[in-house]
Amino acid sequence: MTIQQAQEKVDEWIRTLGVRYFNEMTNLGILMEEVGELSRIMVRTYGEQSFKESDKNKNIADEMADVLWVLLCLANQTGVDLTKALEDNFKKKTNRDSNRHANNEKLV
Repeated sequence: MTIQQAQEKVDEWIRTLGVRYFNEMTNLGILMEEVGELSRIMVRTYGEQSFKESDKNKNIADEMADVLWVLLCLANQTGVDLTKALEDNFKKKTNRDSNRHANNEKLV
């Protein structure tokens, strides 16, 4: 599935099953919540915190998909073509950072 197809599928789902989009500020808050849930599982899986019983059945892939879902909703609501945005972001990073990381002693 392409990013554009994902945006279209989310839009179709919202319009047929989700009734309507939450407003942009509500979705921003939901995005922060979802990032927090992903963070919680990441720090317990790869960091030093131990799992709480309520965290043990959580799935990193599912939490990442939740983050992506809300980001796709926000892109749809604000008229952002995420494919173009990502392509532009690659260009920006390439122009800005093409030598920066190769010359970073901390990464060698």
